[in-house]
Amino acid sequence: MDKFYLLTLIAPPRLEEPLVDWLLAFEYGFSSFPVNGHTSRQEGLTLAEQVSGRKRHVRFDMHLPETEWGSLVERLRRDFAGTGIHYWISPVTAQGEV
Repeated sequence: MDKFYLLTLIAPPRLEEPLVDWLLAFEYGFSSFPVNGHTSRQEGLTLAEQVSGRKRHVRFDMHLPETEWGSLVERLRRDFAGTGIHYWISPVTAQGEV
């Protein structure tokens, strides 16, 4: 049985459409939704973000097999270098459909 992982991307809103187009090139589906980032660090935040205590982002989640996430992240690093996309990979301990 294949092991699966969840690749999560957190990106600035300006990258939402380019990332949607980029991710659609892969055979795995994904979800996207707006999220707010919160931090006590003020550098890189606009005045409005400092006042509101949040920074808007777009989150993408993609469920994929263990054999695929490494090459996808490598391509992400190449194609979106310097854009500030944050990512992490988590093992999926259970999955199914009801």
